[in-house]
Amino acid sequence: MRTNRTTDNVPANPLAAVRNLGILAHVDAGKTTVTERILYATGTTHKRGEVHDGTTVTDFDPQERDRGITIFAAAVSCDWDGCRINLIDTPGHVDFADEVERSLRVLDGAVAVFDAVAGVEPQSESVWRQADRHGVPRIAFVNKMDRAGADLAAAVASIQERLHPAPLVVQLPIGAEDGFVGVVDLVRMRALVWSDVSEAAEVHPVPDGLRDEALLRRRLLEEAVAERHPAALEEFCERETLSAATLASALRDLTRTGDGVVVLCGSAYRNRGIEPLLDAVVAYLPSPLDVPAVRGTWDGTEQERAADPAAPFAALAFKVNATATGRLTYLRVCSGTIEKGATVWDATARRTERIGRILRVQADRHAPLERALAGDIVAVVGLKSARAGSTLCDPGAPLVLEPPNVAEPVVSVAVEARRRADADRLASALGRLTEEDPSLVARTDPETGQTVLSGMGELHLEVAVEKLRQAQGIDVSVGRPRVALRETVVRGVSGVLYRHVKQDGGAGQFAHVLLDVEPVEPVESVESVEPAETSDSGFAFRSVVVGGRVPQEYVRAVEAGCRDALAEGPLGGHPVTGLRVTLTDGATHPKDSSEMAFRTAGRLGLREALRACAMRLLEPVVEVTVTVPEESVGGVLGDLAARRGRVSGQAARAGTSVVTATVPLAELFGYATRLRSRTQGRGTFTTRPAGYAPAPGAVPSPAPAG
Repeated sequence: MRTNRTTDNVPANPLAAVRNLGILAHVDAGKTTVTERILYATGTTHKRGEVHDGTTVTDFDPQERDRGITIFAAAVSCDWDGCRINLIDTPGHVDFADEVERSLRVLDGAVAVFDAVAGVEPQSESVWRQADRHGVPRIAFVNKMDRAGADLAAAVASIQERLHPAPLVVQLPIGAEDGFVGVVDLVRMRALVWSDVSEAAEVHPVPDGLRDEALLRRRLLEEAVAERHPAALEEFCERETLSAATLASALRDLTRTGDGVVVLCGSAYRNRGIEPLLDAVVAYLPSPLDVPAVRGTWDGTEQERAADPAAPFAALAFKVNATATGRLTYLRVCSGTIEKGATVWDATARRTERIGRILRVQADRHAPLERALAGDIVAVVGLKSARAGSTLCDPGAPLVLEPPNVAEPVVSVAVEARRRADADRLASALGRLTEEDPSLVARTDPETGQTVLSGMGELHLEVAVEKLRQAQGIDVSVGRPRVALRETVVRGVSGVLYRHVKQDGGAGQFAHVLLDVEPVEPVESVESVEPAETSDSGFAFRSVVVGGRVPQEYVRAVEAGCRDALAEGPLGGHPVTGLRVTLTDGATHPKDSSEMAFRTAGRLGLREALRACAMRLLEPVVEVTVTVPEESVGGVLGDLAARRGRVSGQAARAGTSVVTATVPLAELFGYATRLRSRTQGRGTFTTRPAGYAPAPGAVPSPAPAG
């Protein structure tokens, strides 16, 4: 059994001894195995869990154990070197990227795990970019150093080339592939060696055969750090070297500012390299005190809340488990203190809630707590309205924090209860599913009356449907998946005049608007009186009205009406994207004009303009990375071409070929089975969203004459 390392160096502020971090990686890079070894090394568990045996702590859901992948983000806590580490093991499959997004919103740091053979893989890049958006400091762990073809230098080169950080390699491997036995710690210039007999690392001097290489790597590390850190540069210029203390301090600063990424290596499966990884987490990743104060708003004013237990309470809910017996809400306490039985204000739903219990989370097990402080990640029982993204705060100091972004669903299936008696239960079960996972959307199709479940991919929907069957006991039938189409403007129109005049007693409604519609150009080149406001929906709006013919408050109402009109396009009622609307003129009435009238005019006017535009259907496309044996490449390339795929790259890697292609999402349904049959079960593939492209046969609709 492993024993947790302890220290007598207790910081004055207990928050300095907290680390909130996530484990990020591509599918099968070893995230869950790293997490299991961390729990084992810290003494939290007394037996090593294995993914292939279904005995892991964090992959506790039956579907995760059956499929051998992480589906749901799982939180665990452990202690190392006097620090409490709150750790979230995140999914690596692209269909569950929303779980990663919500987790990153509440984390202070992360460990990015890379395969020593494959290097940076597609989803590695996606989660790295997500962490970039949230400003989360990272350290990199190159895993599977014991595999055939493992190459630390090649993995680091791929990190630098594809992710563009400044990699600061602090270890040199001892042995290669199956002979990997340890690492040279370049900061303290010592060797750490593991054996199959002893699970703890043995400390030795640097082996003679590696001394010259270690001195060279140490010199390169010092130079890389000195280039980016002023204090380290000063010492380097004076002494032509850096002390271990200065180097460690500089690495910590560079990690926390994002100017550098510390790189370590090991083999989690063989339990080699985990203790140095934990030491790096404690030494380099930030505590809640080291991250900026959270920012929120209330009544139009911006406020900040520092990670101070004495400050007013504020917390962000980032995950909900909704079961038939109750709701478990996961919180990141951003400021203040919360106690069991306290009354809090749900600032998002604008209602009062009571905290029934506070729990320290260990995946599917929980330990009760009396209180939680700023910097804690805990679960609470008793909240009725809170959803993922809700802000809970002190009733006397209300605040709304920015919620995590929720991606738009791209795939839909029709679901129906096979037994009529289960119809009502299906509706409530779908409600619980969408509470737990905001990236799932359930709705009723107004034309067919079918219940439609939409999600991020085929696997995402498979997991959701299986959960209905297993957890809820509802036998459902599922229709063929359908993709979410979009409509876009190919050729615009100008001078579309819409008059909205309504008089039916009392105050009337009067609004005249003159609109131009055009496709969004890649580069903004037209100057306007009002700057364009572009959103993620591919919509830009601007006003060039002069002379005050349309007051500013009515301009905003016209924009809101145009956004309302984007929900349904003229070709098939699909959402519209990729257009710019310009308000060029308008007219008002001194009594009958109002924001409502101009919003209606904007909505109906843009609908009329779109019917006059040349429109085109778009379909979602994904970047597919297929890894297959070399002898199967020809068949795979032919199959991708038959699926309307465009091959963008092909590379050889450790006896296999890696093919990258862009393929319409609709053509990938059932591809996993087809690929297995073509490669005798040895082929694998991953996907990531790549935007939208014209759908086949989607000829632009002709603009009406005149």
